[in-house]
Amino acid sequence: MTPRLRGFLITAIVALTAGFAGVGLGKLVFDRAPRQPTLHEVIHRELRLTAEQLYGLFASLAGEAVFAQSQNLIRVLIENRRLSLVPEIRDLFEDLKNEREGIVEAQITSAFPLEGASLATLVADLEQRFKRKVKPQVNVDATLIGGVRMQVGDEVIDGSVRGKLAAMAVALTK
Repeated sequence: MTPRLRGFLITAIVALTAGFAGVGLGKLVFDRAPRQPTLHEVIHRELRLTAEQLYGLFASLAGEAVFAQSQNLIRVLIENRRLSLVPEIRDLFEDLKNEREGIVEAQITSAFPLEGASLATLVADLEQRFKRKVKPQVNVDATLIGGVRMQVGDEVIDGSVRGKLAAMAVALTK
């Protein structure tokens, strides 16, 4: 195995174990490859790794951080050529874990950065409304003009100036 291929494979497996859902494993490619092969192509066509070799490489990189149940899952995914599903499985597991622990994720988008007391007050209000612990993910979007837009699960609370202007425009056209 060339150092370049080994580096690529290590990068792909690190991304896999870190659960980067935004980096689809099919999109991980060589730095300067003209055709940009997918991870699946590299493993099975370029490297010609067997399922057992791939599992051995994965286990050696993960070390003792992988539990026995996880090892079995990874082995089944490798054998069935479904390793690219790991980020989605991780997301589903995170959702189930949050549900069991009574945690709900809140996407909070503000026109200006939220910090300290204002964020704590907003989170406390959301926790009281949803009767669950809220795990906030705060983003800044200057196009909101002012105010805050919050999404908790399927529910959207739009207190932004842009949202209010859009609602006024709809009301005026009726």
